[in-house]
Amino acid sequence: MNDIIELLKADPSVSAWRVTEKATVSYELFFVHRDLETVRATDTAETQVTVYVDHDGKRGDSTFTVYRSMNEADIAAKIENAAARAKLVFNEPYELPGAGTLEAALPTNMADADPKRLAADIADAVYAADDQPGGSINALEIFLYRDTVRVLNSSGVDKTQTTHRVMIEAIPTFTDDKESVELYEDHRFTSFDPAKVTAEIAEKMREVRDRHEAKKPQTPMKINVVLRPKETQRLLADLARDLNYGVAYSHANLHEIGDDLQKDCTGDRITLTMRGIVEGSERSAYFDDDGMTLTDICIIKDGKAAARYGSSRFGQYLGIEKPSGDLRCTEVAPGTLSETELASAPYLECASMSGLQVDLYNDYIGGEIRLAYYYDGEKTVPVTGITMSGRLSAVLSGLRLSETAEVSGAYLGPVKLLMPDMEIL
Repeated sequence: MNDIIELLKADPSVSAWRVTEKATVSYELFFVHRDLETVRATDTAETQVTVYVDHDGKRGDSTFTVYRSMNEADIAAKIENAAARAKLVFNEPYELPGAGTLEAALPTNMADADPKRLAADIADAVYAADDQPGGSINALEIFLYRDTVRVLNSSGVDKTQTTHRVMIEAIPTFTDDKESVELYEDHRFTSFDPAKVTAEIAEKMREVRDRHEAKKPQTPMKINVVLRPKETQRLLADLARDLNYGVAYSHANLHEIGDDLQKDCTGDRITLTMRGIVEGSERSAYFDDDGMTLTDICIIKDGKAAARYGSSRFGQYLGIEKPSGDLRCTEVAPGTLSETELASAPYLECASMSGLQVDLYNDYIGGEIRLAYYYDGEKTVPVTGITMSGRLSAVLSGLRLSETAEVSGAYLGPVKLLMPDMEIL
């Protein structure tokens, strides 16, 4: 690192620079059924250098990767070539984040755990859910990671953060004498709770059984549709993206600050805060890729666009005095929908989709539903082979949010979102 920085300082054509090093230590288990087939441990590091060159009243940049096999002459040549490429880029001038130092670790209960013991305990928690008649976990992969990211720049930034995270990939399977059905489960966390892991996998084991039994319902029909956190996160992420500094700077935004996103609202009002840290999310961070300290900001308040967020560069372009930084986590305030109220009318709860489709500009929301639970007011049955569609504006004005919340990916918010009167085909 010191050698790279000295070489950057020695090149007169370099106006500014940023160096990012990411070191990852992993421990990985690969199972076929219940047999442990492979154990793998890795220790890798990647260093990226961004060179900035001020020219013709503009600022250009270019990034390259430094490999361990490179010597000083190789790196110096890379810097020279990057500076030449940066002169071909004509961005408006902007300043890099100013001086600041930090060395911190994201919240976790796994920092002091022995990787072998922890991985074995996670496997035990997964297989504790493998108790469905006709069901099995066809394959299981467990990845334990410790990521250490360090960012330095020519303005005096020197920040380091460490993240401990786990990714579980499982293939729950249900088989009878006629066919076999599989689902893919991707479960991530930064603190290990054996009961929670078992419950997550058990739910997927039930869903793969139900996918096997599911039938296509009578269509078309119009009904309330319930989304779970994965799809809710996608919907709200699209609303948040429209309020990003970069989107506004490129004039690609649909909404301005003060706009009511839920006109003629008859449901729950959305309050959405972009956060640097959501405990339990691997997307949590103290600073962004530029080394900018992240500042939480509420961008949607009671259904109205309240603020924008984003990187330091685009914040400067918009004249923002204190840019938030490139926040990656979303917190949504719970609503008023109780389980009792939900059960008072028929609804369709999506358990597995090919991907929620949201189009702000064409006022559309929809997607293919691979597995859902149809509640007719008395009983619940699994259904499949259907699609849903509706007007996004109508969904936003009438949506309901559950009283309870949970963490899913980069999202902390209601466990259920109800969309009224969706078309099912």
